[in-house]
Amino acid sequence: MNCKITRNAAKVLKLELDKEENQGKSLRVVITHSHGDHAHYGLDLDTPKETDTVVTTDKGIDVILENGQPLLDGVKIDYLYFPEEGFVITNPSQGNHGDH
Repeated sequence: MNCKITRNAAKVLKLELDKEENQGKSLRVVITHSHGDHAHYGLDLDTPKETDTVVTTDKGIDVILENGQPLLDGVKIDYLYFPEEGFVITNPSQGNHGDH
């Protein structure tokens, strides 16, 4: 399983993960809705379960991905400031380059 986090996203995520109440937790990418050959994604803070894979990214952030979910393999987490501030999660490896 693979996951990419951009520099902008890593800065915001590290601030959240460093909070005292989030110690011992990792970032989880979840599928909020799936249809056809693509999915819509969300983020959560969680601890890994037996059915998960933990991927360490090149930004030093561990990401929890549920095994058996091919649409999670290759997700990219970005953080945009324009036109609206917030996270954007896509999966270019699965042909998902953004919400429609």
